[in-house]
Amino acid sequence: MWAHRYLTAALIVSAVLPGFCAPVAAQSGAPAELISGYRLEHGEGKVRIDPTLNRIAHEQAAAMAEKDLLDHGVLASFNSRVAPAGRVRAAENIAYGFDNFPKTLDQWIGSSGHRSNLLLHGASRVGVASAKSKSGRTYWAMVIAEEKEKERPKRPKGEPKTAANAEARTCQIQLLSLCLKE
Repeated sequence: MWAHRYLTAALIVSAVLPGFCAPVAAQSGAPAELISGYRLEHGEGKVRIDPTLNRIAHEQAAAMAEKDLLDHGVLASFNSRVAPAGRVRAAENIAYGFDNFPKTLDQWIGSSGHRSNLLLHGASRVGVASAKSKSGRTYWAMVIAEEKEKERPKRPKGEPKTAANAEARTCQIQLLSLCLKE
């Protein structure tokens, strides 16, 4: 009788518990869609694949696979590697062990630091890549970032920097803040 109760309880727990304990991530879809889905569930905006961030992530994953070493600095510092993405806030997650992205994403969701990076406020771009080492390990890198800082239009050569400078160039005589024109 007690064995039947334990078996019934075990079946219920095994059917219900995974839904409560497993990190939430869809089992199919492109990395940007999976990351966006997670971000939307937590009040952040969607991200889209960015070619520059994809290249940065690929270079990192390939370097880790080449050296068979999980290390943010295996290629160079993160700040120097993300510089081509423009002056933005950015974060990086790395991992090894899983052959597919949904499982890797679940691993990141289960880690507070990685989860914070996934939920980087204001992020709108992402790059994700993996590479396999000679030992058979799959290394993953994800770079997530804000939109590039909008470049300010360049001032034509010879144009004054400020309105005050423009006024100064039109004055014949300038005494303190008094401008005397013709």
